[in-house]
Parts: sequence; C-alpha cells; structure tokens
Amino acid sequence: MRASAYFNRALGSIRILAAPSTDPAHTQPGLFARIFLSPEERRLRAGWRLLGQSGSMLVIAVTLSITLSLLVAALASIRPDLVSGGVRTEWLLLAISILVALFAVTISVWIARRALDRRAFRSLGLEWGAPAYRDLLIGFLIPLPLFALIFLAQWRLGWLEIEGWGWSEGNIASTLIGVVLGLAGFLAVGFYEELLFRGYYLQNLRDGTGLGLALFLSSAVFALAHLGNFSASVASTAGILGAGYFLAYGWLRTSSLWLPIGLHIGWNFFQGPVFGFAVSGSTTPSVVVHTVEGPELLTGGGFGPEAGLIVLPLMALGSALIWVYTRGRRSVTDQRPAS
Repeated sequence: MRASAYFNRALGSIRILAAPSTDPAHTQPGLFARIFLSPEERRLRAGWRLLGQSGSMLVIAVTLSITLSLLVAALASIRPDLVSGGVRTEWLLLAISILVALFAVTISVWIARRALDRRAFRSLGLEWGAPAYRDLLIGFLIPLPLFALIFLAQWRLGWLEIEGWGWSEGNIASTLIGVVLGLAGFLAVGFYEELLFRGYYLQNLRDGTGLGLALFLSSAVFALAHLGNFSASVASTAGILGAGYFLAYGWLRTSSLWLPIGLHIGWNFFQGPVFGFAVSGSTTPSVVVHTVEGPELLTGGGFGPEAGLIVLPLMALGSALIWVYTRGRRSVTDQRPAS
C-alpha cells in the first residue's frame, strides 16, 4: 500500500471522530474537527501538516544517515585511505550530509504534499517548461553582478587584499574540480532549501496565518537553521532573515520556485567558488583567493557578506533586478493558491 493511502486512512478516521452530532441541538463541529481539520477544506490544519512533514523528514534523515554510516564503515574496511582524515574525508562527509538532506526534504515534502495537503507536488511552484528554464537561468545570473560589485567595492576601499588565483599554489585542474564540485553541492542545497522554506513552509504557513506572518515565520526558521554554522552570530541571523525575504520575493513575483532556486544557487556559487567569500561560514575552493580585512560589521567577517551591512544594498539591487525581470508576470497576490 502506498504511503499516501496510510495517510488517507488515518485522515478518514479523524473525520469519523470529528463528525458533528446528528442531534439537531448540536450544530457545532466536533472537538476533533476543531482541533485537527481546517473549517474551509477537507484536510488537516496547516500546523498539523507542517508537523507531519517535519516528523517524516526527521525519520527519513535518521534512516539515511544510519544506512550511509554503515556503508562508510564498510568502505573503511576495504579502502581505509578514503576515510583516514584530511580533505578527502571532509569532502566525503559533506557529500553525505548534502545527499541526506536532499532526499529527506524531497521525499518528505512529496509525501506531505500529496497525503496531507491533498495537492499536487508541482503546485508548490515546480511546473516545468520554458518559463522555468528562464527563471532558473536568470535567477542564477542575477547574483553575478551583485558579488562583482561587492568584490570591487571592498577592494577599492582597502577592505580586501587579493592574494592571487585559486591555482597559484597548485594546478588549475584541481581548482576547477573543486569549483565544479562546489557548484554541484550548491545545486542540491539551493533546490532542497527552497523546496522546504519557500515551498512547503511558506505556502502552508500562508494557508494558516496569512501571507505577511508566513513570510516572517518561514524566513525566521530559515535564519535559525543557519545558527549552527561557523562564525554564526546575531548579525548573521539577521542577514539570513533578510535573505529569506529576498528569496521569497522571487516566489512572490512569479508564483514559481524556479526563480528563487536559481537565485539561491547563483548566490552561493558566485559568493564562494567564484569570488572567494565565505558562504554562510563555510569556505570553498575558489577562482579568486583573497583576505577580507575590513570592519566585520560591514563585511560580515568569517561568516561572509550575509552577516555584514554590505548585504543590504546587495539585496536591494537584487530585488530591483527581480522586479525588472518579472514585469508583466502574475504574482502570488494576483491569484488564488494552487489547488
């Protein structure tokens, strides 16, 4: 039996318990109905749907982590050099963590969207076609001039000392491999984080609380999810909160997740592997190698530009570019939520 069938059977049981009394004196919905079911629709309330998705995501992530850990242990017995420490081991562990998150988020959102939301998975804004190609590409390219401006501004102000190219102390092939692997990782991260935060969380919160509060809550959870990153601080949390609004603006303007997915991938890629800034506290092999020496309040220091005030004009300019690109498109506020 499919997973969705189990959810539907459980939901049907709740409806039976929630059914109002047939006594004419009792016209109000039952207690279970008021607690669990949406009064406007035949499905669970948004909060319960979010809880169900989060629980299934945790179960899938733990299951995958245990399975992959056993596989790594088996690999260590055959090829101990691959897991003996150093850069190779760090890349392996990073790849495993990204894969676990990618599958846990995607599978749990698909199940929850079908079984709990009672909507099509693509209705989150994943319709594929020519507009999706353009949104993904333009979204990816918008951060390029933004980080080029930040790089040039910090260099001209003396806040950034250029040390050379990424291959200055090695060979160009290893640098390019590192950049390509960084892009592959950011492709996965950009997809699953947008699917979760601007897809499932934001859109279900909108159903339960309205758009304004949903934007804040989904962006706040997005920011809190980065608190464990290296060099995280109050400033970085505020910056990631703002980035949540910036990425949500791409969805608001297009009713599609492909533009924010492209923005997220491009933001991380041009920030880290191309221009050499830290990406939310993480460093990657990059084309340009430099040291940031300016005031941390402005530059963001070891966390990267998201933790500095310099990110504010960056996101303002990026929002203007989004507005120019999406003129004439139907925004979220122009239409009813997808069914």
